[in-house]
Order: sequence, then structure tokens, then C-alpha cells
Amino acid sequence: MATNKKPVRIDALLLDTTSAQAKVSQRRRMNFNFHDHPSARIQRMLNAMEPGTYIRPHKHENPDKLEVFFCLRGSFAVVIFDDTGAIIDLEILNPLEGRYGVEIGPGTWHCLVALEAGSVAYEVKDGPYDVAVDKNFALWAPREDTPEAGYWVNNLIKIIQER
Repeated sequence: MATNKKPVRIDALLLDTTSAQAKVSQRRRMNFNFHDHPSARIQRMLNAMEPGTYIRPHKHENPDKLEVFFCLRGSFAVVIFDDTGAIIDLEILNPLEGRYGVEIGPGTWHCLVALEAGSVAYEVKDGPYDVAVDKNFALWAPREDTPEAGYWVNNLIKIIQER
């Protein structure tokens, strides 16, 4: 079915606006969704993230979901963990260095770490989105709303910088 919906332009103004919202957000990140509803079978969004935001390591399974990140601006570390929380892979995304994106398969423990102010990623993930089953959070990593979360992400940044 064809629609006459206007295209959404991904330009500096959209990135700047979403980044400005992330900077003042308590969580230091902000999404801009392109999909119209959580039930969409493909979820597409901008993720503007500031250094210090904490994304608890998680995986997408039951139902399995594929996730893809493209770095539009700034830089990110995509960290892959084993079942015990040991880092088994690390990819730095930075478009200025020709490292644009990464695809993460279902059932893979991972997190994203913003390495520069104003970093923005374009994310594509299988839908639909249901908060109750979207992510399986790692029990070996602190919950987002705890004091340990800040310590954990700062320690992870030190490990990333040493590699």
C-alpha cells in the first residue's frame, strides 16, 4: 500500500535537536523514532547519547531480534560479552575513521558506550517493541537506577581506552 507520507530528513538539524534533548535528559540519551508505533515489525530510530549514559548489557532473545547500529556522528564502543560478563569483542564506531556500523545477532550480550559528546547512532531492530520481553538484562551488570551503574560504565570506559 502506497502512502504520501513526507520523508523524514536525517540532517544536522535533526541530529542537533536530538542531541540537545539528550544533553538535558536525566539518562543522558534520547531517541527519535521513525516508526509510528511499538507494534511496527521494524523499529528504526536515532539514539543520541552523551558520555556517561549507562546502557545495561542485554541481549534480545525470546523473541530473537537482530539489531544494527550505524554511527552518524561522534563515536561509540559496541561491547560484546560472554555469559559471565567478560568482554569478548569490542568495536569502535566512528564515521571519520571509516568504521560506520555493526550488526548484532540475536542472543548476544552487548551494550553501547558513547565516547564523545553529541554522538548519534541510527538503530534498526526487529519489532515489535514490548517492554516486558524486548531485552534480557545481564544479571552480572548493575541496574540502571543504582549508584553502581555510574561506576560500572566509568570502569568500562577505562577498559575501552586501554584496548
